[in-house]
Amino acid sequence: MPPLNLTNASTLKDLETVFGFLIQSVLALAGVVFFIMLIAGGFKFITSGGDPKKVAEAQGVLTWAVGGLVFIAIAYLILRLIAVFTGVNSILTFNIPG
Repeated sequence: MPPLNLTNASTLKDLETVFGFLIQSVLALAGVVFFIMLIAGGFKFITSGGDPKKVAEAQGVLTWAVGGLVFIAIAYLILRLIAVFTGVNSILTFNIPG
């Protein structure tokens, strides 16, 4: 049996990179979903033909798209406010001590 080579072994510190990538990916995906919902809502609105039911459905899609983006922005701003008021800047980063 060959000796174990642990020079490339993963550690708990590698989770910092994984969570950082995960957060960036989720935020990017949220932006893409917002853009797609905005396009879909606009298309529904344009093709509604004045039908009140279809116009209301299109407005609902647009409202939920903007509401989701506002929710993400407010969540980030709350975290920033907590970081500013408490002086703990590591609230927006994932760090494993050690």
